[in-house]
Amino acid sequence: MKAVIIEDEKLIAAEMREMIKAVAGDIEILEVLPSLKAARKWFLQNAEPDILFMDIKLSDGLSFELFDDFTLHCPVIFCTAYEEYAIRAFKVNGVDYLLKPVQEADIKKAIDRVRGLKNEKAAFPADLQQLVQLFKNPGAVRQPYKERFIINSNNRWMPVEAKDIAVFFKDSLNYIYTFAGEKYIYDFSALDEIEELLDPEIFFRANRQAIIHINAVHSVKPYGNQKLLIQVKPPLKLEVDISREKAPLFKKWMDR
Repeated sequence: MKAVIIEDEKLIAAEMREMIKAVAGDIEILEVLPSLKAARKWFLQNAEPDILFMDIKLSDGLSFELFDDFTLHCPVIFCTAYEEYAIRAFKVNGVDYLLKPVQEADIKKAIDRVRGLKNEKAAFPADLQQLVQLFKNPGAVRQPYKERFIINSNNRWMPVEAKDIAVFFKDSLNYIYTFAGEKYIYDFSALDEIEELLDPEIFFRANRQAIIHINAVHSVKPYGNQKLLIQVKPPLKLEVDISREKAPLFKKWMDR
């Protein structure tokens, strides 16, 4: 099989090439394309490969834009550091999703799946454009989000509605802060697992320690090196910082 890699990070692209070579020596890497511009130029001049390894976020845009310009039928293995709920819905039919850092075993499994499709002469999804649109608009395939959390308060179990939670905060202990000003200890090992349960239109992962409800934002002010500082609505006396890298995402999330 012939393959093309679309990846804008040179080190990751080189590692992927080596992993593909290690687990599938018969695959010929035709090209490593570092940008949308380079990919557009390549596909204008070449036939599509048998398999495409594609990062989602490139330096000059989203790789999905390629599907607006070209009709591609080859299986695509998406390799990305950006996790979306909709992405998981398409880990079937020859399209796989690999979370960076990509592991060699995952590459092998994805390639084996493509081989299986080809050996069985299974038709790759014809409506790839629909798939791409769903990737672009994860809200089109909504997952059921967690509606309430059970906490232990004074040796009693009690539910707290997700809509009533202002902030999830991870410190030496893990806390839930409600809009009413209540503070509860909640048992979770990482904010990542909580983040996956919440509606991303309502809750924003501010930093490694905090997830905040959109209605909990009282005010925002810049501070430090292009960072943002959120003042949580009273009666809570909390401040949550947004890193320089996440500041543009936060602004877009708020202003919609």
